[in-house]
Amino acid sequence: MKTPLCERFGIDYPIFGFTPSEEVAAAISRAGGLGVLGCVRFNEPEELDAVLEWMHENTDGKPFGVDVVMPAKIPTEGSKVDLDAMIPPEHRAFVERTLDDLGVPPLPDGGDRVNTGVLGWLHSVARSHVDIAMEHTRKYGQIKLIANALGSPPEDVIGIAHDNGVAVAALAGAKEHALHHLEAGVDIVIAQGYEGGGHTGEVTSMILWPELVDAVGDAPVLAAGGVGSGRQIAAAVALGAQGVWMGTYWLTAAEYNLGAHKPGEPSTVQQALLAATSRDTVRRRIYSGKPARLLKTAWTDAWDAPGAPDPLPMPLQNLLVGEAHARISASDDPKVVAMPAGQIVGRCNEITPVEKLIDGLVTEYKDAVARMNATLE
Repeated sequence: MKTPLCERFGIDYPIFGFTPSEEVAAAISRAGGLGVLGCVRFNEPEELDAVLEWMHENTDGKPFGVDVVMPAKIPTEGSKVDLDAMIPPEHRAFVERTLDDLGVPPLPDGGDRVNTGVLGWLHSVARSHVDIAMEHTRKYGQIKLIANALGSPPEDVIGIAHDNGVAVAALAGAKEHALHHLEAGVDIVIAQGYEGGGHTGEVTSMILWPELVDAVGDAPVLAAGGVGSGRQIAAAVALGAQGVWMGTYWLTAAEYNLGAHKPGEPSTVQQALLAATSRDTVRRRIYSGKPARLLKTAWTDAWDAPGAPDPLPMPLQNLLVGEAHARISASDDPKVVAMPAGQIVGRCNEITPVEKLIDGLVTEYKDAVARMNATLE
């Protein structure tokens, strides 16, 4: 399983694994892929700094990447506008009422929204994530990629990355998005199909992948959205992609311990994922203010019910639901979770170590290619 991106990044397989878990990201890199650490959960630079230090110590010198959430259009954050004051009281009341109705208890430590991972969605905090990552790049040289989940990063951020020898990737859900990325200086286009978890567009992967490959010419494309098997990686390469970007697939990895209440046991979120089918996701704006595919639960149902308010734009929706998400994550009811997940969740049926997951992808890829080669004989 070799493409030009393997040589470019010094990896064995063109498997780019996005995850908020440093343990999973490190395991992906150790197993021959490129682990990409999601940074949005880090409110303070010191938090990310410590985790990146851990990554350097636990990746056997292998390369890895970071993923930030930096909106292309800078919001009012950073001005004199009070973002909290822009959240309507009726929205706050709805969230509190819904949590009460669903039996979600308060945070055990009495934490508030400032400490529940919402600041990572703000433009200024995303910039601090970039600064910390570049410091680590200059020190260790292992960070080889910075990806942005919300369009092209600002021009100066792309310039800073390139000055430090770091490639820049950005997600695209449409042809015009991909072309804009290239004009802005982005190196790799991540073609995120409708099936994918998190922020996603409206075009399915089978249509989107070859469309973007044709649109961007020689620029490398990573196929994303519903990838959870070696057969699908083979299909992505057949359609012109140079690799895959996978997210949901790693949520039931054995190394994933975010939200776990007992070491070695599935977290509440993992219990929900293990029970889900490919039909148990919805695409809504309730997570961040922008369309994102989520696991269908009692929480998403409440926002779909008559009388529920419309979601607020980013970053107001993040600020509104940040504490709610933290309370839900701390609870022990898998029927009430707030978690991005793609339709491939239906294949996430057991807790499996990352190394075994990647071995399975590579084996299945080889089998799929062998079957295709046999059709030419």
